[in-house]
Amino acid sequence: MADNILSEGIRYYKKKDYSSALSFFLALPSDSGADKLEIAYFLGLCYTKLQKYDDALLYLEQIVTSGTQLERVLQCRFLLAVIYALSGRKRLADFELSKLLETGYMTASVYAASAFIAWEQNDTDKCIEYYEASLRQNKENLTSMNGLGYVLACQEKDLTRALSLCKQAVKASPSSAACLDSLGWVYFKLGLYDDARKYLTQAYALDEDNKIIKEHLHLLEGIE
Repeated sequence: MADNILSEGIRYYKKKDYSSALSFFLALPSDSGADKLEIAYFLGLCYTKLQKYDDALLYLEQIVTSGTQLERVLQCRFLLAVIYALSGRKRLADFELSKLLETGYMTASVYAASAFIAWEQNDTDKCIEYYEASLRQNKENLTSMNGLGYVLACQEKDLTRALSLCKQAVKASPSSAACLDSLGWVYFKLGLYDDARKYLTQAYALDEDNKIIKEHLHLLEGIE
């Protein structure tokens, strides 16, 4: 019965209509008979997808502390780590990621998230180490392909490999502003400015508010 009560909201979520899904779950009356943890789980997911991270934390933490349904606990712990990293709470992110590494859950993605935190902390060596570990677990992990290529370009280390990694990332996700920007940045570092302009312009068209893409374009304009 409880599953039937939630089916409409779950259907919205699976269709990626996260706003409608969120509205549905929020509107459920307290006496609906639906499992409260089940509702909290989907509310956490919806708020995460809508990038309303402070609200997402409230519900994701409920799932993690409940200790029930291990797969969901691990999934929500990973989302917590990502949100903590994005919001600058590095110690909390490190804690959640270390717990995940102990379990072996989504190891490639956990290493990729750890690499992001290391980069934000200006620990380039550790960042590269984590990205390499991620790719050893899954050589097709898009985040790590793109991330490692970008970091290598920034450090001007092994630009040939950086180019290969970023080309693979763009091939896998041709409409990703982040991947297009990274490839354009590698070309910039290689001095191939026409190619750099091509990909940086595409990245900017997809994400005009991105400060890093704007900075890369500005640097390119200063050289040409």
